[in-house]
Amino acid sequence: MDHIKKQIQEYISSQPSAKRNDMETLHALISQIAPAVHLWFLDGKNDEGKVVSNPNVGYGKQTMTYAKGKTREFYRVGISANTSGISVYFMGLDDKAYLARTYGQTIGKANISGYCIKFKSMADINTSVLENALRAALEPER
Repeated sequence: MDHIKKQIQEYISSQPSAKRNDMETLHALISQIAPAVHLWFLDGKNDEGKVVSNPNVGYGKQTMTYAKGKTREFYRVGISANTSGISVYFMGLDDKAYLARTYGQTIGKANISGYCIKFKSMADINTSVLENALRAALEPER
């Protein structure tokens, strides 16, 4: 686990100043909500070492079903820096309209998809609304 914490810290520290501060704030918020949560770090590379996504930090654990009924363990919530800001992923949602319906009117300046809330900076969003979404996803950890 210490290896993962080190990877997370290195990833967050590698971000430009403003984004780094927001990522640190978000990581601290999630750690406060679920202090004993299972941590993940995915470097964004596939099995062949090819970059296929942005690196991301994951929180929580769940069993997910994917192609042809196969299952695997994966995180419940993930955060990732992207070119325009930060993405917060809510994995395993069956209802793809849930995030927009539940948080879209009150979260502030964010783009919401079926499983992601994306925003430029923490200053653009209502952090208490984001905190409610994170709590719903992580407490109790299922």
